[in-house]
Amino acid sequence: MAPVAVTMGDPAGIGPELCLRAAGSAVVVGSRRILERVAERLGLAMPARIVDVLPAGIDPDAIRPGQIQREAGLIAAAAIEEAIAGAKAGRYTAVVTAPIHKQAIHLAGVPFPGHTEWFAERCGVAGETMLLYHRRCAVALATVHVPLRAVPDLVTPRRLVETGRLLAAALRRIRGRPPRIAVLGCNPHAGEGGLFGDEDRRVIPAVAELLQLGIDAEGPLPPDTAFTPAARARYDGFVCWYHDQGLAPFKALCMDDGVNVTLGLPIVRTSVDHGTAFDIAWQGTADHRSLAAAIRLARRLAR
Repeated sequence: MAPVAVTMGDPAGIGPELCLRAAGSAVVVGSRRILERVAERLGLAMPARIVDVLPAGIDPDAIRPGQIQREAGLIAAAAIEEAIAGAKAGRYTAVVTAPIHKQAIHLAGVPFPGHTEWFAERCGVAGETMLLYHRRCAVALATVHVPLRAVPDLVTPRRLVETGRLLAAALRRIRGRPPRIAVLGCNPHAGEGGLFGDEDRRVIPAVAELLQLGIDAEGPLPPDTAFTPAARARYDGFVCWYHDQGLAPFKALCMDDGVNVTLGLPIVRTSVDHGTAFDIAWQGTADHRSLAAAIRLARRLAR
């Protein structure tokens, strides 16, 4: 089997340290010189396999930890492009991404708001879905990096069905059994029968179609009680309308070793569930458990 590729992420963040600590037998895609600098500073061993990417005209010795830099964004982008191309060509069995900084890649001229949209466009996919997975909780997002005011217009019954279908398929692959999923409402108390808006009624036909597809689904579930211990024991995964509806409870419960998965792609892509942590970059204190979990899950999904 081809190896897993791990992109270094923003070189000014904690990505290089995470790769040094967690890559193992995976191939690290990024700047070799950046990895050498961090390894020397922290007394860590270099990865066994590295694909060195460095855009022309960039001096890796000029990168400074903890700072937003166009050059860092260009290095991160080059690693991502190599990993996607390699996975599509079969050189890598899966791609695992360390965190990027959105302002840095914007300065580098990248038109995407994040990894999820980037991978989808490069793979020719529309309707991709972000899944945050941990054995204690799993959330799939019907929308990702969009303003909150846009959510009600974007979340249609069709979008809820597609998100639920991808979530159920992923959980079946990961857990080896048919899952039970809940589709959350949008408004307080799932709209309270229309008193707080009628958007939540879109869940009813979506759940009906999911049931017709053979997926054990319920909803609309009130968002404020969806993540209680009793609800998490009842459901294997949750379809959420927008970014913070799913990620806020997920990160509160599973931040240390949760995994971000992009569903609906022709390749396997997982990621850490946190950011670049510029405040502790290159200091030897970064927690690598999320990256290690992302690599393990990528291998499992690839098999």
